[in-house]
Amino acid sequence: MGKLILYGIDLSPPVRACRMTLKELNLPFEYKIIDLSKGEHLTDEYCAKNPQHTVPTLEDDGHIIWDSHAIMTYLVNKYGKENDSLYPKDLLKRAIVDQRLHLESGVIFEGGLRSITSQIFSGNDNNIPRSKINAILKIYDLLEVFLKSTPYVAGSNLTIADFSIVSTVTTLAFIDIDDNKYPKLSTWLKRMESSPHYHETNGSGAQRFVNYIKSRNIVIID
Repeated sequence: MGKLILYGIDLSPPVRACRMTLKELNLPFEYKIIDLSKGEHLTDEYCAKNPQHTVPTLEDDGHIIWDSHAIMTYLVNKYGKENDSLYPKDLLKRAIVDQRLHLESGVIFEGGLRSITSQIFSGNDNNIPRSKINAILKIYDLLEVFLKSTPYVAGSNLTIADFSIVSTVTTLAFIDIDDNKYPKLSTWLKRMESSPHYHETNGSGAQRFVNYIKSRNIVIID
């Protein structure tokens, strides 16, 4: 096995999802921090590896892959067990995992998290339209449906879709999840939080992000 290097920062949900995958597969790797606030993702050296200058980026024995979903599927395909349920070989089960991954990137991350954080970070505007909050609550509604009859978001087994979605949903925790309204979602979050490496790979970074957003004293406007 070649040397694995993951480039990223703990505040990034996609980076944390990759860290969870690496830990679940019990793969040794070097973790190199790329500080976005210092522009380290814009250096010539980093852009030569990833022209989109995004995080995470994975280096596997000199070969470069970026985008968290591409990284996670690659890791399981290459280093997972023959019947590894993290990214199942059964085509129907895999399609469900893929759908959940697309949901995470297109709806939960872009439509939920980024719609709010991009406003706060780029425009220094803490006045959040209620429509953006409602969009997040609709995401919670949808996840509650997915978890209605299964313990994990893509079925009866833990998959990389759980890592991807939990990394973003826990970053959205500045919008509270009502245990009474979302009992299945709340139970799933507790289940994910109980995993051995959760705090190290996701919990700590997510909480730092949430604390920062809360410190900005956002105001919901109608």
